[in-house]
This record gives sequence, C-alpha cells and structure tokens, in this order.
Amino acid sequence: MTLLAIFLNAPMRAFALGDSFDLCSFVSIQSGEDISLWTLEAFGPILLSRSVFAVRRDAFESEAVVTSRLANTIFSYFPSRLPSPSIVIPMSTLQNSADSVVSRRTDIRNIAIIAHVDHGKTTLVDCLLRQCGQFRASQVSGECILDSNDLERERGITILAKNIAIEWKGVKINLIDTPGHADFGGEVERVLRMADGALVLVDAAEGPMPQTRFVLSKALEANLRPVVVINKIDRPDARPHEVLDEVLGLFLELGADDELADFPFVYSSAREGFSSSVVSDRSGTMAPLLDLVLEKIPGPLVAPDAPLQMLVTTLDWSDYVGRIAIGRVESGTLSKNIAIVRSTADGSIVPAKVTALQTFDKLGRVDAMEVTAGDIAAVSGLENVEIGDTLCDAMDPRPLARITIDEPTLSMVFGVNSSPLAGRSGKYLTTRHLRDRLMRELERNVALRVEPVPGTEQFSVSGRGLLHLSVLIETMRREGFELSVGKPRVIIRKEGDVELEPFETLVVEVPHDRLGPVMELTGSRRAQMVHMGSRGDFANVVFSIPARGLIGLRTRVLNATQGTAIMHHRFESWRPQEGDISGRATGALVSMVAGKAVAFGLDSLQERAELFVSPGDEVYEGMVVGENSRSEDMAVNPTKEKKLTNMRASGSDRNILLKPPRRMSLEESLEYIEEDELVEVTPAAVRLRKILLSEHDRRRNARQKT
Repeated sequence: MTLLAIFLNAPMRAFALGDSFDLCSFVSIQSGEDISLWTLEAFGPILLSRSVFAVRRDAFESEAVVTSRLANTIFSYFPSRLPSPSIVIPMSTLQNSADSVVSRRTDIRNIAIIAHVDHGKTTLVDCLLRQCGQFRASQVSGECILDSNDLERERGITILAKNIAIEWKGVKINLIDTPGHADFGGEVERVLRMADGALVLVDAAEGPMPQTRFVLSKALEANLRPVVVINKIDRPDARPHEVLDEVLGLFLELGADDELADFPFVYSSAREGFSSSVVSDRSGTMAPLLDLVLEKIPGPLVAPDAPLQMLVTTLDWSDYVGRIAIGRVESGTLSKNIAIVRSTADGSIVPAKVTALQTFDKLGRVDAMEVTAGDIAAVSGLENVEIGDTLCDAMDPRPLARITIDEPTLSMVFGVNSSPLAGRSGKYLTTRHLRDRLMRELERNVALRVEPVPGTEQFSVSGRGLLHLSVLIETMRREGFELSVGKPRVIIRKEGDVELEPFETLVVEVPHDRLGPVMELTGSRRAQMVHMGSRGDFANVVFSIPARGLIGLRTRVLNATQGTAIMHHRFESWRPQEGDISGRATGALVSMVAGKAVAFGLDSLQERAELFVSPGDEVYEGMVVGENSRSEDMAVNPTKEKKLTNMRASGSDRNILLKPPRRMSLEESLEYIEEDELVEVTPAAVRLRKILLSEHDRRRNARQKT
C-alpha cells in the first residue's frame, strides 16, 4: 500500500509515501479550492490506487499542529494497517522532496556510538582511530583519547558528546561518541539528530543494562539503523550468545518490527583490537566491524538542490570567534561568507552571515569553503545562536522542528556563598556572576533548567540527576566560583488533583551473602522488587523506586556491602507520590565558635561522633564538623584548648590519637545534607554548614515550626 499525504496550502503539494515510509514520489495539484477527504478519495484510481489523505492548514497554525492533524486523519482511516504515528515525516522534509530530487549519499556515514556506562564506547573509538590508518602512533597514544576534559579523565566517564571523522575504503565516517551515564541522557538525545545509524555496544558479561534500554529507545525513535556490537568477549565471565538473545528481547520489548529485530551484529574486544562475526575467532582487526557499518548503515538521505536547512545540535566556544554552531546540513549547500537566516525558539527569523566554516576531519576540524547536505559542519559568526535553531536559506527559510528533550527530575537551589569564610579563594562571588554563568550553561546543556527563586537572590537549577548537577557545580568550582547549594529535591508534577513524582528503575548487582543489607535499605526507601536473578557469584536485583529514595542510597549501600555492590538506575515513569521516606538517622556536630580546630578539642568529640575536620582546619559558627551518633544535632567547640598551669602532675598528660577524618566528595556531601543544611563550595574546599549559622536562630526557628 502507498499513502499519499496532501497538505492543502498554496501551492498545494502531494507526497507519496511507500510501504517502507521512504519518500518515493510526489505530485502537484494545481488547485486553490478546499478539497475534502471524500473528493480526494476519488483520485485513488487516477493515482495508481494510492490512498489519499489531506488536511487544511490555516495561516496561524504551526507545522507541528498540521502534522499532528494529518497523522490523526491517516490513522483514523487505517488504524490496523499502519505503524505508530511517530513515523509521520515532518512537513519540512516533504517540502524539500517536492522541490528537488531526494537521493542517498554513498560517500559518507553519520554514526552515533551508544551504550551503557563502562561498556567500552570510548575504548572502541580509540581502537578505530588506531586501525583506520590515518594517524601516527604518537598521535593516538594513551587511553580514552576523546575524554580530554579533566573531569572526564578523573571520573573515567564520558560527560560531553564529541565528533570525530575517520575514512575507511574511501568513505568518510563521522563518529559521535556519546555519554553512557543516565544523567547525561540529554547529550545523547540531541546528537542522535545528526546520525543515520548507531553502534549499540553491549558488554558480553553484563548484557543490556538500564541505560542500554534508554539509548536504544531514543535511537529507534530517531529511525536510526542499529548495528549491535557484543563487546568485551575476552572477559573470563563473558556469555556472548546469552547476551545476544537478551539484546533481541530488548529490541522486541521496545516494539521493533521484523526488519529491525533482524539486526546485524558483530563480536569484538575493543581493548584487544579485534572483531568478528564468529565468537570463537579471537584474532584480527576491526575491519569486519567497519565493513559491516558500510554495508548495513545507509548514507544520509539528502535533497542537495533544495533550500538550505541545518539544525544546530551542539555549541562550542572559541576565544577568537565566539560561539560555534555544530549540526548536520539536512538539505542544500552551506557556503562560507554567504548571508543566511536563523530560526529562533520564538519563531522569529534573524539575519546572519557565515564567517567561518569547518568540517570534521580525524581528531579535529578543517576549514572548508562549502558543506553539502548530509555532512556535519561547524559554523562560526552567528551571534546568540542556540541549540535547536535552524540555519535556513535567506530567500526561502524553512525551519526544522526543534529538539525535544526529556524533562529534568531533580532540582537544587544555588546561591552565593554567605559563610564567614567567603571570598578567601574564589574570584566570582556575586549573584550577577552566578546568574551569568548559569545562563551560559543553558546555551550548551539542553537538559538543564534554571529559574530564579521568587523573593530571593537564589536560583532553582533542575537536571537529570545528582551527577548531572554535581558535574556542573564541580566545573564552576574549578573556574573560581564560590556558591552554596541546598539539598537535592525531586520535581513534583501535578495532574488534576494528583501529585506525581519520578520513579526510576534501579539495578543492583551484589554478592549473594551481601544481599540482605541491600534489601533492607531499598525497602526502607519504598522500593518494590521487580526481578531477581543470579549471575555467577552475584545476585542481580531490579527495583522500581521513587527518585527521592535514590538520594543518599549509593553511599549507604556501598558501606553496607563493603564496596562490593554495583548500582545503576534510569528514569522509568511518573507515578502518584508515595509516602514519606526517612532521612538521615544521625544528627550533626555543629561548631558554636569560630577559629581553628585543635586536637585537644577534637579528642573529646571523637568518642561520640565521626569527625569531618582535622587539627588546623578553619571552622566557623554553624559549620558542620562531624556526625553525631544520636539523632539530634549538638553544638560543640572544636577549638577548645587544654588549660595550662604551673603545676606538674604525673599521669595528667596523655598522648592524643585522632582517627582520620571522613573526607566527603562533592556528591557525597550533596547526598548527606538535610533540609536545614547547605554545601559550601569553594575552589579550595567543600564544607557543610547550617542555613542558620547562629544556634540561637536555629532554636527559635525550631520553636516556630512546632
């Protein structure tokens, strides 16, 4: 069956969609009058028995509204014979086809590498760089070549998506390395718009994990052609055949049809540098994988003679040229020094000029005079360009649909540092500095939301998770900012009279003899066990848990299991809000004076508490210096010194032995604090403090609440 979708607009155009829903032909109807659906059905025999559908577009209606109405018309007519409405091709793509011949490029491939965290994406890119034959050994030495950011190297994870290009058998392959952690899913969602296919990496021992499901679902929504790579088959506990069956089950769960379920696959070890279609073959190079990519992943579908369209999916910054817009040229040709227009978020059209143009080549970018449809370009000279803008032909602007990103689930309150030690080590201390920095972050971090808190000089910053926001805080700290951050809170939605909160899927791998503490801790946080399995010496348990219950859970689980548990989670759905979840069971030791901590004063405190400071550390009134063994807070004096006298007595002096203090990372500090506490972040230190520094103020506030 072939569908003919007609948009009633002047001039009217009709577009034929084949069974595979690729554009195959189009016709024009020279008529300005309104044509009803019944009249159009009469065209069926004339148009080779095609089924014809139409909607009328009023002047005030947006493209998305018209496309939605067209989809509803089609699916109400053939509800049982068509796939889901997500396959409706955007009007802009159809219009391009009506104006020019649509063709598929064979000299280029745009591929995103997606996987769960630590399944080997960046290591695979390193291996492909070494074996593509375009680099000297010194250029690709070391590990995780693309993880150039200091935070990425310290944490061993990819935070920002990166573009490179290699050449294989005369075909240029644009590779997009994506983050694997669920908190950076926004990076994955936006860069998938530049790709035509995806390498889906799966660990041969762990199998599909929560983030594997997330990135694969986004790839299928974007109609990318997947190639599955069963990686790390050299692991002693590898089970490649079982993992391949699990991947097939995941495809079917996500609604893949017969064609997608028959996905191409290859076995590999990125660390050892080989790939093969046979699991027993443990030698060779990555040539089988690259050949499979060229064979199974199609080149971009382009309309080279149509008006220019390029969707901005990434922003870079240069001290010399300012903002650099990165995206794929969807149609037409983008040339240097030409006048174009830019479609913004509010629908306005802004004139612009391309002052510099680059394409990706190897590990960097090279200057180009023009970039044709299907390739990825970096454009300079565009003031105030934002992610989601469309670069269009100045004479015939046709904006593309803007990027849509899943909503954030966690928020924190950012404010300036107001502690007595403020200004000692930072350069940026004021609310203006903080506001400007957060606004700049919004330009590149599409999954972030920033809103001012009414009546204060603070900002509510929302993101995908604790790691997402903590990376932003750590980056600001290293740039010289001083700020205070409140307790993480989940975002509550309200639909009618029902309050909804985010739930997440939590996967825990733990030795069988350590399973009891995990069940106890997750149960106290209203988690429901969904599945339990066994893999060797480890139990694999899947929970459905409120996002509130995840705050602080990782540290407690690691402590209870002596560091043997492995935890992963991803967003699941919005559900009616559960009951209260208990907070921290212990109180805090709060300094009542300012000064420097003294060993004599700390010695008397360590008997009843765990300390966060060591002798010589500077403290102030209201600063949290330790954890009380009881549930209430206690005001203490860590600066207390021993009184000196002229009398000597045998046995009155004793050697003071202090336990090492507990030094918490930024993430651990954010998980630890309660509603009445803040994390003070400076370039030199991370401290915990009470919101109200004076003990008198805290007591008065407690009385008012009761």
